[in-house]
Amino acid sequence: MRQGPGRGLGSWSTGLLLAGVSVVVGCRVAGTDGITPVPQLLAFLPWLLVPTALALLCALLARWWPGLVWGVVVLGLLAWYLEPYGKTTEPGGPPVAALRVLTSNVEFGRGTPALVPQIRRNRPDLVFVEECEYTCQATLERDFAHAYPHRQAVVAGGSHGSLILSRFPLKGTAGVPGTMGMPGAVADVRGHAVRVQLAHPMPPLPGQVGLWRRELGRLRAFAAADPHTPTLLAGDFNASQDHAAFRRILDAGLSDAARLAGHDRTASWPARTSSVIGAQIDHVLLSSPDFSATDARFLRLTGTDHRALVVDITLHQRG
Repeated sequence: MRQGPGRGLGSWSTGLLLAGVSVVVGCRVAGTDGITPVPQLLAFLPWLLVPTALALLCALLARWWPGLVWGVVVLGLLAWYLEPYGKTTEPGGPPVAALRVLTSNVEFGRGTPALVPQIRRNRPDLVFVEECEYTCQATLERDFAHAYPHRQAVVAGGSHGSLILSRFPLKGTAGVPGTMGMPGAVADVRGHAVRVQLAHPMPPLPGQVGLWRRELGRLRAFAAADPHTPTLLAGDFNASQDHAAFRRILDAGLSDAARLAGHDRTASWPARTSSVIGAQIDHVLLSSPDFSATDARFLRLTGTDHRALVVDITLHQRG
């Protein structure tokens, strides 16, 4: 029996929608980020439920049963991967220090005026600021000279500058090499050494996916280099838990503080649409045996396309 025009169109629409979604989901299943546009779409993996649901509706109206089965399989895979990624390990030792950490990408420094009152209001112990160019660094160092006497920075213009402010003494390290500044240090937290590292790899722009993957690989190498020292890695990773390159960093023994606090899918970028559609690409990662997290809050700042992230964490003595 020949299909009518409506049924044929419905079958074609179902096939096209499911083919596109299946490529992205297939890369997620295979543990690869693929090539453009797959890395860009993986950041918005939960939102692929929308075209999948539309494809199911088209298949149902067209009575295309193979397409309906195909859609149900894709829908099941998407639902599976909505679950938080990675193991969580409860710290075995007693708490030794409570800390508050703030990370914010201020978009070429334009979000600095909105960040200053948030630092005063939230009073974090460690502040990580990405895209903090000359004016941004001068403002923060001037306004918080007494509250944060210790700092580590990559001094540069545009998106290349970055700054770490700390209430704790810092011993500067070489940081992680990257196109944009990624300073690092060892903090003395009540007599306990803690490795702190700002993260800001290049985004997976078309033609630069390889560079993005390499810089995330360097962050993973940093995380895995010293499993015996508590480690805190914070910043704009330009990657979500649906990116294989980011999951490899978690597999080095780190946990996402937002996930530990129950906010594993709260979007941080783009700020304008984060309440409707967005991706969580700003993270605070913690070495699993050493830290627990009790709260995470995403703050909207004017002047920047990222929401700032504030987390309350506890450093534990290793059992």
